Amino acid sequence: MVKTHSNIINYFFILFLLILNACQLQEPQKSHGIAFLKNRSDKLILNKSNKNDVINIIGQPHSMGINNTNEWIYIERVLTKGSYHKLGQNILKENNLLLLNFNKYGILEKKSFFDKNDKNFVKFSQQETVNDISQKSFIEKFLSSLKQKMYKR
Repeated sequence: MVKTHSNIINYFFILFLLILNACQLQEPQKSHGIAFLKNRSDKLILNKSNKNDVINIIGQPHSMGINNTNEWIYIERVLTKGSYHKLGQNILKENNLLLLNFNKYGILEKKSFFDKNDKNFVKFSQQETVNDISQKSFIEKFLSSLKQKMYKR
């Protein structure tokens, strides 16, 4: 009887090893936007590629310029899970942006590629704008504080 019990344990151990062997150790990724944006942007040729070529290679743009419809913007963002000491928080693996400018005939004039290291060079103003119109009156402040106290319970 002891011999069969050890055989069952051995079978379970072998089964456990087979299950673990089938698991892949790939990191989980959440992606948003166009996959492999850098590789696709390398296929675009300045002063030769047109809007149709760009749509065939990359696809429709995520957004266009506010005042200029000849400015197309493509985004790629990949998040992955952090290691154990980060407690599984999401870590930004890739954050790419491709900015394409076309001339009035639809020919690619300029392409700019920005990765996650380029985002550190953007400078923002530290000044704050005070809006006197949206200042709350005494009654509005008093009622909002009462509302906050009421919902805390």
